[in-house]
Amino acid sequence: MGKFELTGIPPAPRGVPQIEVTFDLDANGIMNVSALEKGTGKSNKIVITNDKGRLSKEEIERMLSEAEKYKAEDEAETGRIQAKNGLESYAYSLKNTLSDPKVDEKLEAGDKEKLKAEIDKTVAWLDDNQQGTKEEYESQQKELEGVANPIMMKFYGAGGEGAGGMPGGMPGGPGGFPGAGAAGAGGDDGPTVEEVD
Repeated sequence: MGKFELTGIPPAPRGVPQIEVTFDLDANGIMNVSALEKGTGKSNKIVITNDKGRLSKEEIERMLSEAEKYKAEDEAETGRIQAKNGLESYAYSLKNTLSDPKVDEKLEAGDKEKLKAEIDKTVAWLDDNQQGTKEEYESQQKELEGVANPIMMKFYGAGGEGAGGMPGGMPGGPGGFPGAGAAGAGGDDGPTVEEVD
């Protein structure tokens, strides 16, 4: 039918680039396909017209009714993929945080090893369960959070919030963990902010 490439996307860590692909099929059999990379705003599109020998009106109507019929399945699959990507992103973000030298200063070796083992277990589970259900991915994330949150609270409680270890957007609040931004305030050598009227 047609093809196009979306070029000029800068290299980024796994899970960071977000590409939104949109398919639009109108009643005349003309399909518009567009792709947008959200970070850079780069986009490309293609219009596929209904030339002779392509789709008949009946085929188009059948495809539209099938699309409506499978909408719920598509939404369920989208939820499953988002849960999988969320777990994957969370595990790799934690892994990157543990590689920060400042983590060694704030966490006990036993806690770090316990968290590393749980991350490795989660990544191995992900490798073996690429077709898991949304509920399975969410359950694995809760299990990983159950180990990670108390350990990372110790890190942030020890003044580690200045380390920049956890990326924004992680579940739970500032730095990724509930209360992480408030804990340890005043115990670090970072800049001080004074309120002025």
